[in-house]
Amino acid sequence: MATWNSRGLRGSALEDLVNRTNEKYEQSHLALVQKIPTPITPVKLDKTSHQITLAYFEQQSTVDYIGVVQGIPVCFDAKECRSDTFPLDNIHEHQIYFMEEFEKQDGVAFILIHFTTRQIMYYLTFRQLMIFYRRMQDGGRKSFRLDELDMSYEIKPKPGIIIPYLDYIQLDLNRRNGD
Repeated sequence: MATWNSRGLRGSALEDLVNRTNEKYEQSHLALVQKIPTPITPVKLDKTSHQITLAYFEQQSTVDYIGVVQGIPVCFDAKECRSDTFPLDNIHEHQIYFMEEFEKQDGVAFILIHFTTRQIMYYLTFRQLMIFYRRMQDGGRKSFRLDELDMSYEIKPKPGIIIPYLDYIQLDLNRRNGD
């Protein structure tokens, strides 16, 4: 059983940016994507602030976000990384399984990674994630480096859209279809 404490707030700034982007997409009728809450059982409360300081996750989560973009099912996780090396243990086996099954149902699964030190936002396709994941399973690196990534998937902000990931879903789909 996993526990939660202040470490769990590391991605809250990224989560806020993704949530604001999702609101813009919904207001523009381009997508409907929602944050999937992870049920927790509080164990310890701070009596003065009434905030949860220790809790247990009730179940394993799948991914952070799930929704639909112009009729296409999408799911993704949002991760932050402080260095140029992303540890694959940040993505759990049950998440890999879920994303793999999601793609088998003609959905699009991906990971949004914010390399915080370099201020780079990146769209990692599920196909690329699986290359790194299989390499790890075969005894290779348990991480991947920023310089191994196809930088055409580096997300560049657009006016009015903080993290315009829809553009990269389209790029992902185009490349799947050989366009």
